[in-house]
Amino acid sequence: MSDLTVKLVNLGLPKTGTTTLAHALNEGGWRAADHKVRRVHCRTPGLGGTSIARQLYNGYFETGDPFAHLDGLYDALTEISMLNPSASLWPQCDYAMIKAMRLARPDMLFVATWRPSAEISDSMRRWGNLGQDRLPGGAIPGLPQGYGANDDQRIRWIEGHYAMLRDLFGEDPRFLELPVGAADARQRLSAHLRTDLPWWGRLNKNPETGTTGKKTKAGTARGAA
Repeated sequence: MSDLTVKLVNLGLPKTGTTTLAHALNEGGWRAADHKVRRVHCRTPGLGGTSIARQLYNGYFETGDPFAHLDGLYDALTEISMLNPSASLWPQCDYAMIKAMRLARPDMLFVATWRPSAEISDSMRRWGNLGQDRLPGGAIPGLPQGYGANDDQRIRWIEGHYAMLRDLFGEDPRFLELPVGAADARQRLSAHLRTDLPWWGRLNKNPETGTTGKKTKAGTARGAA
């Protein structure tokens, strides 16, 4: 069993730089999970290929510790939501889950990747069927089924999510809201982690503003939830 233990969780929403965060951490020597448990990282039958969200909830409801099935595999979780026709799981929007994470790991660090809400909403709209079909079709904390198909509704949900995190964490030094487009984003994150990160850039761009799934100067883009 690996001695890795989860010590950083990103509570940001999809399309806020979660893939960029994962790449930056991996380049800095961390093992970061972006959306799924990769089979290359796990030999446990039935675990590889499953979503991080599913395993967080499995751990929470089976043991009370959301990280029970992820310790030994990763030390950072950068995209933790899941939304498909069979499941809608959003640990970063779930107060009880966040509280359980903090109780399980009193010293754990949290980050919330952030972009202006209008930019996030527009990126969601242009990312496949996420904005038009999957968000309004899913049951999401703060965004009930039937809502989220237009910018006004998505922006209200996005702003509500980050307001909830600010209220919940207050001035807690273990929490960092990270504007991923800031010129000093890498420095802010490095200071939060107390470790140097050699890379920062932008991955997983939308087709209208870049090329998804192809190598860029920053590295190799990967799929998002």
